[in-house]
Amino acid sequence: MTVIESTVEVNKPVAEVYAFLSNMNNHQQLMPENIYNWESTEDDARFTIQNMAKLAIKISNRVENQEITAIPSEKAPFDVELKWTVADNGNGTTTAKHIISADLNMMMKMLASGPLQKLADHQTEKLKEILR
Repeated sequence: MTVIESTVEVNKPVAEVYAFLSNMNNHQQLMPENIYNWESTEDDARFTIQNMAKLAIKISNRVENQEITAIPSEKAPFDVELKWTVADNGNGTTTAKHIISADLNMMMKMLASGPLQKLADHQTEKLKEILR
């Protein structure tokens, strides 16, 4: 299993960060430009990654003010889990961590690790930017 992580500190209380992340409609704002055909509800999203694949994901687990996990709701090119964890820093700020776990063979790992890391980093930076 390939695990890619990106962590950011957000200047908002944990409940506010969790509320934003637990609604899939908000995730479009976190996506890079190569994501299009976005459709979402509070619990799921479907989109196309330019030159790669179509993905449909759904929230499979919510732990209030701690974690949100999303998994594919349709057949994906590989098994993947997208998880956000949020932790209260005790000073009105929140540490948010985006963890992408993907079951990649060696060839896919070489091709996809870089873009997946860029995606995770992009999403955490956008989260910090949006929730200023």
